[in-house]
Amino acid sequence: MTLPLLLLLLVILALGSFLAGRARALMVAGGDARRLHSLPAHHGLNLMLAFALPSAVALAGWLLARPAAAPGPAAMLAIPAIGLAAAASLWLTMRPESRARNEVEAAAKGFLILCSVIAIATTVGIVLSLLFETAGFFRQYPAAKFFFGTVWRPDFRGDSDLGFLPLLWGTIYVSAIALAVAVPVGLFAAVYMSEYASPRFRTFAKPAIEMLAGIPTIVYGLFALITVGPLLRDWIASPLGLGTSGASVATAGLVMGVMTIPFVSSLSDDIINAVPQSLRDGSLGLGATKSETIRQVVLPAALPGIVGAVLLAASRAIGETMIVVLGAGAAAKLSLNPFEAMTTVTVKIVSQLTGDTDFSAPETLVAFALGLTLFALTLGLNILALIIVRKYREQYE
Repeated sequence: MTLPLLLLLLVILALGSFLAGRARALMVAGGDARRLHSLPAHHGLNLMLAFALPSAVALAGWLLARPAAAPGPAAMLAIPAIGLAAAASLWLTMRPESRARNEVEAAAKGFLILCSVIAIATTVGIVLSLLFETAGFFRQYPAAKFFFGTVWRPDFRGDSDLGFLPLLWGTIYVSAIALAVAVPVGLFAAVYMSEYASPRFRTFAKPAIEMLAGIPTIVYGLFALITVGPLLRDWIASPLGLGTSGASVATAGLVMGVMTIPFVSSLSDDIINAVPQSLRDGSLGLGATKSETIRQVVLPAALPGIVGAVLLAASRAIGETMIVVLGAGAAAKLSLNPFEAMTTVTVKIVSQLTGDTDFSAPETLVAFALGLTLFALTLGLNILALIIVRKYREQYE
């Protein structure tokens, strides 16, 4: 309990430093804030930073030096004392001409740079971890057999076929069906809500659509398993002789498409609303109808944002796991029949890393090769989308 108490003490002292700094600034200015170079709040924030940063560094050093030991009485006194000493030094040297605003803005800029570096470093770390483990996999399993193999049959006894193509085909097939559902429905819904719907209907409809994104994916998976799968099997697949299983690509694709509708609809709606009204007025003034204005002016102007929304939906569909597990099955095969059970890359990544398995075996390390390949495919899709957007985007002054 000593560490939470220490953190609470540091927070209280930091707030006290802010109040003390603001009061000190008004005091040195003789009660007239106009004499100050910076606002009293800037002086308060500067004094709070003077206390918080040394205290945070001291606390981090203590935790790194003794990670298993809770801070004792000495640390409970020493860590706040370091911050109070730094704050007191600044408090004593505070003058009306002190440039507290510049120092606070520099600290804020440094914090933003740190956040950016953390994000970039995290991405680099993820890629490097995948690369190292994938290299270990390819030292044990031929790369050509992995990338061009058409059979997926892992066997921890050493006789495995780890062909990537059946998993890739299942991923593309399920995602294509999902996008075939989500893109037109989401885009048409966005056009209606932004161009035709009344404000009252829009305030109700947009949150209702966005609620679809808040439903847990396991609930979608159960919906696919219990409702959509048997419905497609009994009404379409069985009468046409295309299959007798409720778990199929079509089941997972349809449910996943419903789940990704908000990603297309909400983002496209925001982008379409951001198109300048002057473009619409100019088109209507030239005699174009409302539908012609939407098709020939609004949608081309919003194309980059719409493509981004579609890419977000595609990435969401490619990375989905639970819906595929419950709705599409776990069979890795190459087939054009949408009413057959198939699987995706993400499902096999989970299955290969689940259970009591030998982490150094190729049957386990293949999960990292699958993850890296999926990352490369997603990156390629983004690059392709950027090329398309730059080629067809319309520029407006």
